[in-house]
Amino acid sequence: MAYRSTKTWGHDVGLSACFRQWRAESHCRLLHGYALAVRLEFEADELDERNWVVDFGGLKGFKKWLEDRFDHVLLVAEDDPERDAFELLAYRGVAKLAIVPATGCEAFAKMIFDAAAAWLQTQSSYCSRVRVVSAEVKEHGANSAIYMGERTS
Repeated sequence: MAYRSTKTWGHDVGLSACFRQWRAESHCRLLHGYALAVRLEFEADELDERNWVVDFGGLKGFKKWLEDRFDHVLLVAEDDPERDAFELLAYRGVAKLAIVPATGCEAFAKMIFDAAAAWLQTQSSYCSRVRVVSAEVKEHGANSAIYMGERTS
């Protein structure tokens, strides 16, 4: 039996990211943006001395990572054929650019899951007790993607 808790940074937090799906055969191939929402689910077999899975107030460092990676950032897939043009925009100071393995909610959910799992390992109060179960990224109320990580059973 395990305990679970969730932490959500809603659309109101302002993770205003811009990206495109260059392989799409729809309007998604064009640059577009969202105020992304992120939801992390944590799990522990035992609670801490305060009877918590995680201290939500202690997640400020991870929230900072989210802001640095997604807030007013142009995310471009490393294999985007227009990458040079986007890099020129960054060079000219027009965009804060992040080259990522892939773009889209599914890719961002995995990226956030992996970063949260790595971040937990740097936190002595969590590293041996808490696991990330899932990361969900929402473009808006109708679209989201969830990455569950590797199944261990």
